[in-house]
Amino acid sequence: MKRMIIASDHGGFALKESLKAYLKKKGFSVCDLGAFSAERCDYPAFAYNLARQISRGKFKRGILICKSGVGNSIVANRVPGVRAALCSNVKVARLSREHNDSNVLALGSIFVNPRLAKKITAAWLKTKFSGGRHQRRLKQIKVIERKIRGGLK
Repeated sequence: MKRMIIASDHGGFALKESLKAYLKKKGFSVCDLGAFSAERCDYPAFAYNLARQISRGKFKRGILICKSGVGNSIVANRVPGVRAALCSNVKVARLSREHNDSNVLALGSIFVNPRLAKKITAAWLKTKFSGGRHQRRLKQIKVIERKIRGGLK
């Protein structure tokens, strides 16, 4: 069975619930890290927990949702090995996979309705990394990550 990890804050809760149902319908086993209600909460812990699971290889890809998507993508991209892409349309989702091999899809619930979120997610899930010149660029990102872990030289 295909597996997916998903998380949101209160601002992304309703969209997360909609996408979770969609993913299950598509045959995914979904690991939901929260939030588990629309009660106000802070996004950094949710984004970090999901990104850490991706970084450790427990999940290949994940989805983060907050109101704008910006906060989640900032947090997730601080974790080594995570390439979170904030996507507000299908084309960006495709390019984030083809060119950047994104492994976290970040969505903003005030910019993406459930119908569009499903289209973006479908495109993101089915698009493959194209490699080639883009692989060279991913290697450069990994070098930068190592420099950061080593204390920026």
